[in-house]
Amino acid sequence: MKAGLVIALFAVDALAAAGRKPEKRIVFLWTSDEEIGSGTSRAVIEREARRSDAVLVLEPASGPAGCVKTGRKGVGEIEIVVTGRAAHAGLNPEEGVNAIEEIALQIARTSRWNEPRRGITVNAGMIEGGTRINVIPEKARAVLDVRAERAADMRALARKFRALRPILRGAKLQIRGGFNRPPMERKTGAALYARARALAREMGVTLGEAYVGGGSDGNFTAALGVPTLDGLGAVGEGAHSPDENILIRALPNRAAILAGLFGTI
Repeated sequence: MKAGLVIALFAVDALAAAGRKPEKRIVFLWTSDEEIGSGTSRAVIEREARRSDAVLVLEPASGPAGCVKTGRKGVGEIEIVVTGRAAHAGLNPEEGVNAIEEIALQIARTSRWNEPRRGITVNAGMIEGGTRINVIPEKARAVLDVRAERAADMRALARKFRALRPILRGAKLQIRGGFNRPPMERKTGAALYARARALAREMGVTLGEAYVGGGSDGNFTAALGVPTLDGLGAVGEGAHSPDENILIRALPNRAAILAGLFGTI
């Protein structure tokens, strides 16, 4: 992400050095809470996007080939909270309602909603419950990562979660959360990608495109119908890992493509 900021600054410097002042006002919006949900910045991002002709996102490119990102899944987080009834596991287990068993059954139920071909994924990423091994657990919870390629599928999946009912007699369910990033559908940025690809071709560079499962702040702007092109930042691999890296030799080309977009939008 730091490299993305550098690319943006060098792109503007390149235009200035060439005497090419952009015809339109360029706004640099640098936010720092995207990885934790953009809770503070989302309103600012959407307000700025609504008065913009295009949004260019300096997230890293996709893979070592440097593909820009023309589509992203919608992303959400849903919590299932189960309340059962505590009892002694040896003396009177029949009087209890096992919250862990209920949450396990609900996870098995929701896992059947995965449709990889449609781009729908449901992943139980966290689970907790119980107090002691000899107690029928009264409380349990699971947090699920949910993703969908299309807004319609996102809404349908959210409805399915809201419609969940207990499986064990006496258990109670609470469903919290939902989708917090709408999908970034390709049609929103198709024209921008065609322009970027043509600029890259003039430089002798092949600029591919990619659809990715992760979200970015570009999801918000694309959902507003504002033309959005993502992944214009650094080329590299290993995001979010100790081996995260960028290709230094690719930085000038990325800045040049961005400068070209600044000058032609």
